Amino acid sequence: MSKLDEPASAFPRMTILIADDHWVVRESLRQVARSLGADGDVEEAASFDEALSALERNPTISLVIIDLVMPGFRDFEGLQVLRSRFPAVPVVVISVHEDPEHVLEAIRHGVVGYIPKSYGPSEIRLALSRVMAGEVAFPRDILTRALGTAPGGERRPAARDVAPAPRDERGDIQSALAHLTRRETEVLAALGQGVSLQAISAELDISRQTVRVHLGNAMKKLNIATREAAIRFAVENTAPLRRALEIDKTSGGD
Repeated sequence: MSKLDEPASAFPRMTILIADDHWVVRESLRQVARSLGADGDVEEAASFDEALSALERNPTISLVIIDLVMPGFRDFEGLQVLRSRFPAVPVVVISVHEDPEHVLEAIRHGVVGYIPKSYGPSEIRLALSRVMAGEVAFPRDILTRALGTAPGGERRPAARDVAPAPRDERGDIQSALAHLTRRETEVLAALGQGVSLQAISAELDISRQTVRVHLGNAMKKLNIATREAAIRFAVENTAPLRRALEIDKTSGGD
């Protein structure tokens, strides 16, 4: 299975803004978007100011692909500005940074995708196909590194990558997870490891629509409003989700 799993297939009409100070990167991303059959316009920006101007000028922009390192864009401060001024527009980061810290911090700022620049055309195509179809796309290999590996092959969060919940909140999180069904917990746990909805569907042997239903039910129970927030919750609570599955397995839950 690829780092980004399989591509989604149906794309709604959208206008994409590609923001990067290197024209070669912008042109490459434009070609990938076109190859996916994106039925809409593609705008470009070579600086953060140009990107903001394009968003203010064109309300039809429905996806932003932006580099973390470009003139006027100060990493996560820039993401915060984008998410606060244009909260309805999904943001995908394309970056030279391939460490878990950058990926996790981008997720915490509500992005729907993170694409390392070292990825080849096929992997970039897979990632864009997923976000254009309304899913999320995060590098599963990097998220796996963020979780670390315990003796015997069991994954566990690395302290430097995933901050544990404050001691007085851990009980509340575990209590909240107790209201989820096993399937809902499995879906959240998989999302936290960067697995796509299509791959979750295959792994659990259920339809993608059923995966969406389980995710939606979990979000309602946890009072989570957006899928981006659900991803962030899943990444930051990997250990509690795993414990919830172990408890359910021990108790013989379905």
